[in-house]
Amino acid sequence: MSKARVFDLFLFFASVAIAFGARHAIVLDHTYLKALILYWAFSSIYYQLRIVTRSGNSNIDYAISYTSSFGVFAGPMGTLLFEVLYRFTVFFYKKKTKTADPGEFLDTFYNIGSFTIGGSGGYYLYTLLHPYAAHMPLGYWLLFLLVVCVTTLLSASFLTLTFALSGDITTRKEAMDLLLHNRNLLDFSKVTLTNALLLRLLQMEKWEMLIALFLLNYVVSISFYSKSQSAQHKFERDKFEQMAYRDFLTGTFNRAHMDKMMKELNHSNECIGIVVADIDRFKKINDTYNHAVGDRVIIHFANTLKSHMQEEDILFRSGGEEFTMFLRHKSFEDCHAQIQGILDTIAGHSVTAEYEDQRINVVYSASFGLYYYKAEVGQRTSMEKGYVYADQLLLESKKLGRNRLSYKNELEA
Repeated sequence: MSKARVFDLFLFFASVAIAFGARHAIVLDHTYLKALILYWAFSSIYYQLRIVTRSGNSNIDYAISYTSSFGVFAGPMGTLLFEVLYRFTVFFYKKKTKTADPGEFLDTFYNIGSFTIGGSGGYYLYTLLHPYAAHMPLGYWLLFLLVVCVTTLLSASFLTLTFALSGDITTRKEAMDLLLHNRNLLDFSKVTLTNALLLRLLQMEKWEMLIALFLLNYVVSISFYSKSQSAQHKFERDKFEQMAYRDFLTGTFNRAHMDKMMKELNHSNECIGIVVADIDRFKKINDTYNHAVGDRVIIHFANTLKSHMQEEDILFRSGGEEFTMFLRHKSFEDCHAQIQGILDTIAGHSVTAEYEDQRINVVYSASFGLYYYKAEVGQRTSMEKGYVYADQLLLESKKLGRNRLSYKNELEA
């Protein structure tokens, strides 16, 4: 058995020892049973609103917890009974829905032990300090904030330790990130207010108000959960779209996005400089060195193009070593000067790359074709045709000796 599993079982047996060794033994009367059923029912319902993240080979479950209030109310033994009932309910639910991890059974004992010890710690802290807090302004609420902080951080410390023993975290930074993940004063305050109110209502046996508070908390939680899910789905859609339209090697837009943008710009009624650029004798670079060196040259070329792009310009990798630029909202002279600046930059730099265990400097050049026109409804030339014209101008640059710009200004009288 691994060290992590030994630690998990140690926590469970330690919680049992604390529960049976505690001076305060819960009386299994109607008050306790009502509280147990209510907490178990709503905690089980709230389990659906949990946030799950992954660390290494393990899932971290940030479910809504009401252990602080129940722990103070019921003491170590009462908390143990609640955690056993609730955690095994979750275990059987996961088994039924086939969402259980391979080690879910032992994880259940870890959860029982961890939360029971945390709740017991909160109980003893509350019992010790309550006589002093009772004489302070807002003493009850400040004391409960301390209880929630200690309970939460104690459970988080157990989680960090078991992950360290299992090898899922290996550095101090990872441990601190896990210990403090999703925890701030606002979260502590929210949990404090909820649990402190629940404890007050439990002590006064205001069952209808207790149920109302649970329901209110559920409605608010599900509202935030829905918004969180919507935001997450939007993020994932945006991320997927970004991946679908981005070139993996250079980070520039790809040909699919270029086709999409050409359709959008066809009727934009703006002057556009369509530029097609190509690295000269790129095959020779690959043949002389290798494709890794060739990739370094492509990346360098793409970064050089990016550095000369202005806010509304758009850059695409339209082929292997070919890039296309849409230069927008500028005059032909500005487009010409922009490309000339790129040529000058390339001429003054080389690419550093690794080749056969040594660093080499690769000098390269590039050729450009610029077609400048106005995209408008009824115009005979479309963006698609403009791209073809710019590509022909690129070929003209190649024929004239490479490392140059060939151009045509359609608006020239």
